[in-house]
Amino acid sequence: MSPVGARVLCLAVGYALGNIMTAEVVTRRLTGKPCSELGTTGNPGMANVMANLGFRPGILVLAGDLGKCGLACLLSFLLAGPAIGHISVLYGGIGATLGHDYPIWLRPGRGGKGVATSCFAIFLFSPLWGLVSNVIGMLVTFATKYLCIGGAVLPASFVPFAFAFYGEEAGILSALLALLCFTKHWPAIRTIPAGTCERTDVWGAIRSHLRTGRKEEK
Repeated sequence: MSPVGARVLCLAVGYALGNIMTAEVVTRRLTGKPCSELGTTGNPGMANVMANLGFRPGILVLAGDLGKCGLACLLSFLLAGPAIGHISVLYGGIGATLGHDYPIWLRPGRGGKGVATSCFAIFLFSPLWGLVSNVIGMLVTFATKYLCIGGAVLPASFVPFAFAFYGEEAGILSALLALLCFTKHWPAIRTIPAGTCERTDVWGAIRSHLRTGRKEEK
């Protein structure tokens, strides 16, 4: 397999798996309606499902999105790793994010924002620096209460690490992933100055769920 063919294969495998929209499955199962009719955003992602259907359905969506990205990265490494090495993991993750954001079977604009697939892709590619980037994005989300800011910062914070420790190709791919996430979050980000961007207390919601769980156990 040629290096170019291997890279194309990784993107194709990732894109195909990324088209599996867990949020659509969960939402239709619980409500009988498409995810586009859920909440004010209609976004097929964990945050929208959790906000409108509860903590457990949201976690189920997250698990599904992480699972499809993980499978895309694994298959990409198994199929193309002998030709292009470890970078195949990142190509598979980008493909999965593209499939999640722009699924072929949904109308344009109905795809997700790719936060879960992006954060898992960079973690699988680089467990240490991917984890650092995920923590940075999480802390920014907790501090600002803007999911759009955290979602854009998370992959962007990985770009310097990619260039520094994995070379030019990894850095460019990480920058493309960060640009993709920023593009998907820009419609929300640009409403922040006007005060119309929705804020979500993610940390508060987690603490509330934990307290409720402890009460139920008692």
